[in-house]
Amino acid sequence: MFERKKVAMIAAEVLATAMLTMGILAITKSAIGIPYFVALGAGLTLAVITMLFVNVSGAHANPAITLGQWTVRKIDTGRAVVYIAAQFLGAVMAWQLYVYLVDRTLQNIAGKEFDWRVLVAEMVGTFVLSFGIAAVTFGKQDEKRMAAAIVGGSFALGIMAAGVASNALLNPAVALGVQSWSIAYVVGPVIGSVIGMNLFAMLFAPESALSFAKPVASKSVSKSRKTAKPAKSAAKSSARRKK
Repeated sequence: MFERKKVAMIAAEVLATAMLTMGILAITKSAIGIPYFVALGAGLTLAVITMLFVNVSGAHANPAITLGQWTVRKIDTGRAVVYIAAQFLGAVMAWQLYVYLVDRTLQNIAGKEFDWRVLVAEMVGTFVLSFGIAAVTFGKQDEKRMAAAIVGGSFALGIMAAGVASNALLNPAVALGVQSWSIAYVVGPVIGSVIGMNLFAMLFAPESALSFAKPVASKSVSKSRKTAKPAKSAAKSSARRKK
């Protein structure tokens, strides 16, 4: 009923988002007070996840990144919807597992009032993250270690940038999983990802990597010209034989 490859892609997004959410929960709830520890720990976590799943599903682990990839035509609509559902499922699984292990509920840390600074901070941080992911996507990095380093480093840098005004999650699914759910933590990352992906595609991506830069009409015309040449030569040869 389901192809093994498709099941593996869905499972990879569930596991990747669950691992990322669980890792961030463990890091943020720890007693270590070293500055930027959360950013470095989260970046390392995402780097490991990228190593594990980049060749399976792309290791999005983030609905905002999936939507950004969709806007630059790197993922079709059906797969994007399935990915986003899988990512939220993974985040909820990690949330419930953490609550079970620590035997206490999580309080909402997003705040009750909407804050534009939080939205802008999440947008800027996700812009940095999506820029790094776009470099891997359009550059077609075959080396997993290089891709993991770029993605993990971009995530750490994005968290540092966003952390001055927000919880620096840069991920709507993780925001739900760590109970930091609000409009700012959903809309901010989505806007940042869409801007980052499209800006990289317009300015820095090679034209060969842009699916929307290849006109279909030119291909069909060139093919028709190629097929027309043998037909003309065949007509000339038949005319010579009649003479």
